[in-house]
Amino acid sequence: MKELLYLKDDQLKEFIEKLSLSYRETFLDAKNVLDRYSLGIAHQKVIHLLSTYEGITISELLKKLKVTKQSLNRVLKDLLKIDAIKFEKDIKDTRVKHVYLTKVGLKIFDEIFSVQKKRLYKAFLKSNSKEVINFGNVLNKIIDE
Repeated sequence: MKELLYLKDDQLKEFIEKLSLSYRETFLDAKNVLDRYSLGIAHQKVIHLLSTYEGITISELLKKLKVTKQSLNRVLKDLLKIDAIKFEKDIKDTRVKHVYLTKVGLKIFDEIFSVQKKRLYKAFLKSNSKEVINFGNVLNKIIDE
């Protein structure tokens, strides 16, 4: 941490608070959409991953979300109940299931994404290109560690 001596603990606390508040606001933007479908943040996280990693396996989902099988199962059952997802068995190993968004799931994702991207667009429009690139780089380094 010696190379970060220019950052004081109070500044680091402020960054942590801003990360928390930005997360809260970004996910609150989607709350109205989620409420219409009786879904929560856990459902949104799964829907987002399924939109990004089409055909992801249950095992890969567990690794990305870092949740228990029981927690993921509950969310998947809820999404299955409203016809937002479908499962397909792997061709080579039928024990492996791939998960996909259905038309309903894609519709929910599009509704959520459109409200969330408005907040990000506003922030990026108020920033110069260097700030946007550096922001992305810093986030990637936080995620990797």
